Amino acid sequence: MISENMVNALNKQIEMEAYASFLYLSMASWANTQGLEGCYQFLLSQSDEERMHMLKIFEYINEVDGHALTPAISQPPQKFTDIVEIFNDVYQHEKKVTAAIANLVKLSNEEMDFTTLNFLQWYVEEQREEETTMRGILDKLKLIGDAPNKLYFIDKELEAVNKAKAAAEDAANAQ
Repeated sequence: MISENMVNALNKQIEMEAYASFLYLSMASWANTQGLEGCYQFLLSQSDEERMHMLKIFEYINEVDGHALTPAISQPPQKFTDIVEIFNDVYQHEKKVTAAIANLVKLSNEEMDFTTLNFLQWYVEEQREEETTMRGILDKLKLIGDAPNKLYFIDKELEAVNKAKAAAEDAANAQ
């Protein structure tokens, strides 16, 4: 049986995942207004992914006889100065999520809640992938530097990431 303490902690994680979904959606909208189709699609996909993360936790809580709560979400920023700011913000947010997942893992260990510990392992791996992806984008932005075509190049890079991700998902679904 899941403890009330664990349910409360998981509900806070639902809120964090929901906020991330809306943050990335806001960033996607900004990218769209800048004509950055690749960035727009990438951030839109990230928003969908964060919503899926939220729903997995939501369903898990209810499955183990807890009560998942629909979170109140703070309004994310609507204006950004440039794409570098966006991906710096995304990377920092992903690091916060990683720390929150680590705290959930610690709590599940302390409470000897091995079912939740097992459930959280997927999130541990997912966060490693998320941070690696965002760090890679920031590295590419550094390589591109302040070239006049910077936005074009990063937009094309993210289009390639979007295509690779879609191909991987198609391959996984075909199995």
